[in-house]
Amino acid sequence: VKRMTKRELEIGRLLYPETDYWKPRRRAECIDGPRPCPFVSCRHHLYVDVSPRTGAIKLNFPDLEVWDLAESCALDVADRGGTTLEDVGAIMNLTRERIRQVEVKALAKLEALRDMMALRDYVDEGPVGKRRLPRLSKSEIDPIAEGDDDAADLDDDFDC
Repeated sequence: VKRMTKRELEIGRLLYPETDYWKPRRRAECIDGPRPCPFVSCRHHLYVDVSPRTGAIKLNFPDLEVWDLAESCALDVADRGGTTLEDVGAIMNLTRERIRQVEVKALAKLEALRDMMALRDYVDEGPVGKRRLPRLSKSEIDPIAEGDDDAADLDDDFDC
Protein backbone atom coordinates (compact mmCIF):
# COMPACT_ATOMS: atom_id res chain seq x y z
CA VAL A 1 0.00 0.00 0.00
CA LYS A 2 1.50 3.29 -1.10
CA ARG A 3 0.87 6.29 1.12
CA MET A 4 0.33 9.58 -0.65
CA THR A 5 2.54 12.51 0.25
CA LYS A 6 1.13 15.89 1.22
CA ARG A 7 2.23 17.23 -2.14
CA GLU A 8 0.38 14.46 -4.00
CA LEU A 9 -2.74 15.12 -1.95
CA GLU A 10 -2.54 18.84 -2.74
CA ILE A 11 -2.14 18.10 -6.47
CA GLY A 12 -5.22 15.87 -6.29
CA ARG A 13 -7.20 18.65 -4.63
CA LEU A 14 -6.15 21.08 -7.35
CA LEU A 15 -6.88 18.68 -10.22
CA TYR A 16 -10.20 17.51 -8.80
CA PRO A 17 -11.68 20.30 -6.66
CA GLU A 18 -14.72 19.52 -4.56
CA THR A 19 -17.77 20.38 -6.57
CA ASP A 20 -20.33 22.74 -5.16
CA TYR A 21 -23.44 20.58 -5.44
CA TRP A 22 -26.10 19.94 -2.84
CA LYS A 23 -25.84 16.83 -0.75
CA PRO A 24 -27.63 15.98 2.48
CA ARG A 25 -25.96 16.92 5.76
CA ARG A 26 -28.50 15.39 8.18
CA ARG A 27 -30.60 12.25 8.22
CA ALA A 28 -33.80 14.30 7.89
CA GLU A 29 -32.59 15.65 4.53
CA CYS A 30 -32.01 12.22 2.98
CA ILE A 31 -34.61 9.97 4.60
CA ASP A 32 -36.99 10.32 1.65
CA GLY A 33 -34.24 10.64 -0.97
CA PRO A 34 -33.67 8.37 -3.95
CA ARG A 35 -32.62 4.78 -3.32
CA PRO A 36 -30.11 3.40 -3.88
CA CYS A 37 -28.47 6.50 -2.47
CA PRO A 38 -26.27 8.30 -5.03
CA PHE A 39 -24.09 9.98 -2.35
CA VAL A 40 -21.26 7.47 -2.08
CA SER A 41 -19.15 9.97 -0.10
CA CYS A 42 -21.58 9.73 2.84
CA ARG A 43 -20.06 7.89 5.78
CA HIS A 44 -23.18 5.70 6.07
CA HIS A 45 -23.12 4.52 2.44
CA LEU A 46 -22.56 0.78 2.13
CA TYR A 47 -20.73 0.83 -1.21
CA VAL A 48 -17.32 1.81 0.16
CA ASP A 49 -15.54 1.80 3.51
CA VAL A 50 -12.75 4.26 4.25
CA SER A 51 -10.29 3.39 6.99
CA PRO A 52 -10.07 6.29 9.45
CA ARG A 53 -6.53 5.28 10.37
CA THR A 54 -4.96 4.90 6.93
CA GLY A 55 -7.50 6.43 4.57
CA ALA A 56 -7.57 3.20 2.57
CA ILE A 57 -10.70 2.73 0.46
CA LYS A 58 -12.36 -0.69 0.31
CA LEU A 59 -15.11 -1.48 -2.17
CA ASN A 60 -17.64 -3.64 -0.35
CA PHE A 61 -19.20 -4.79 -3.62
CA PRO A 62 -16.48 -4.71 -6.31
CA ASP A 63 -18.66 -6.64 -8.76
CA LEU A 64 -21.64 -4.23 -8.51
CA GLU A 65 -22.25 -0.65 -9.49
CA VAL A 66 -23.74 1.78 -6.97
CA TRP A 67 -27.17 1.70 -8.62
CA ASP A 68 -27.24 -2.12 -8.44
CA LEU A 69 -27.12 -2.28 -4.62
CA ALA A 70 -30.19 -3.66 -2.85
CA GLU A 71 -29.31 -1.66 0.30
CA SER A 72 -27.15 1.44 0.10
CA CYS A 73 -27.59 3.20 3.46
CA ALA A 74 -26.67 1.83 6.88
CA LEU A 75 -29.13 4.25 8.48
CA ASP A 76 -32.00 2.74 6.48
CA VAL A 77 -31.02 -0.70 7.75
CA ALA A 78 -30.81 0.59 11.34
CA ASP A 79 -34.24 2.26 11.06
CA ARG A 80 -35.82 -1.11 10.35
CA GLY A 81 -34.73 -2.36 13.77
CA GLY A 82 -32.92 -5.55 14.76
CA THR A 83 -31.85 -8.09 12.17
CA THR A 84 -29.85 -11.30 12.06
CA LEU A 85 -26.10 -11.56 11.65
CA GLU A 86 -26.65 -13.33 8.34
CA ASP A 87 -28.74 -10.46 6.98
CA VAL A 88 -26.22 -7.84 8.08
CA GLY A 89 -23.45 -9.94 6.55
CA ALA A 90 -25.28 -10.07 3.22
CA ILE A 91 -25.95 -6.32 3.32
CA MET A 92 -22.30 -5.48 4.06
CA ASN A 93 -20.75 -8.30 2.00
CA LEU A 94 -19.08 -9.80 5.08
CA THR A 95 -19.31 -13.19 6.76
CA ARG A 96 -21.55 -13.86 9.72
CA GLU A 97 -18.47 -14.43 11.89
CA ARG A 98 -16.93 -11.08 10.94
CA ILE A 99 -20.19 -9.30 11.76
CA ARG A 100 -20.22 -11.07 15.14
CA GLN A 101 -16.64 -9.87 15.82
CA VAL A 102 -17.55 -6.29 14.94
CA GLU A 103 -20.63 -6.51 17.16
CA VAL A 104 -18.60 -7.79 20.14
CA LYS A 105 -16.04 -5.01 19.70
CA ALA A 106 -18.75 -2.34 19.47
CA LEU A 107 -20.53 -3.66 22.56
CA ALA A 108 -17.22 -3.64 24.47
CA LYS A 109 -16.71 0.01 23.50
CA LEU A 110 -20.23 0.86 24.68
CA GLU A 111 -19.60 -0.94 27.97
CA ALA A 112 -16.35 1.01 28.47
CA LEU A 113 -18.18 4.23 27.68
CA ARG A 114 -20.86 3.37 30.23
CA ASP A 115 -18.14 2.74 32.83
CA MET A 116 -16.56 6.10 31.98
CA MET A 117 -19.90 7.87 32.34
CA ALA A 118 -20.22 6.39 35.85
CA LEU A 119 -16.86 7.98 36.74
CA ARG A 120 -18.07 11.44 35.67
CA ASP A 121 -19.66 11.84 39.11
CA TYR A 122 -16.17 12.04 40.59
CA VAL A 123 -14.77 14.64 38.16
CA ASP A 124 -14.96 18.35 38.94
CA GLU A 125 -16.54 19.91 35.87
CA GLY A 126 -16.72 23.50 34.78
CA PRO A 127 -19.85 25.48 33.98
CA VAL A 128 -20.18 24.13 30.42
CA GLY A 129 -19.60 20.47 31.27
CA LYS A 130 -15.92 20.34 30.38
CA ARG A 131 -13.35 19.07 32.81
CA ARG A 132 -11.70 21.85 34.73
CA LEU A 133 -8.20 21.30 36.08
CA PRO A 134 -7.44 22.76 39.51
CA ARG A 135 -5.18 25.79 39.67
CA LEU A 136 -2.11 25.18 41.77
CA SER A 137 -0.66 27.84 44.04
CA LYS A 138 3.04 28.72 43.91
CA SER A 139 3.71 26.63 47.03
CA GLU A 140 2.02 23.59 45.47
CA ILE A 141 4.02 23.95 42.28
CA ASP A 142 7.43 24.32 43.98
CA PRO A 143 7.16 23.17 47.62
CA ILE A 144 10.96 23.17 48.07
CA ALA A 145 11.09 26.91 47.49
CA GLU A 146 8.68 27.40 50.41
CA GLY A 147 10.90 25.42 52.79
CA ASP A 148 8.72 22.30 52.99
CA ASP A 149 11.08 19.67 54.42
CA ASP A 150 8.76 16.76 53.51
CA ALA A 151 8.82 17.85 49.89
CA ALA A 152 12.62 18.08 49.99
CA ASP A 153 12.75 14.49 51.28
CA LEU A 154 10.46 13.36 48.48
CA ASP A 155 12.65 15.10 45.95
CA ASP A 156 15.69 13.16 47.18
CA ASP A 157 13.92 9.87 46.43
CA PHE A 158 13.83 10.65 42.72
CA ASP A 159 17.51 11.44 42.10
CA CYS A 160 18.98 9.58 39.16
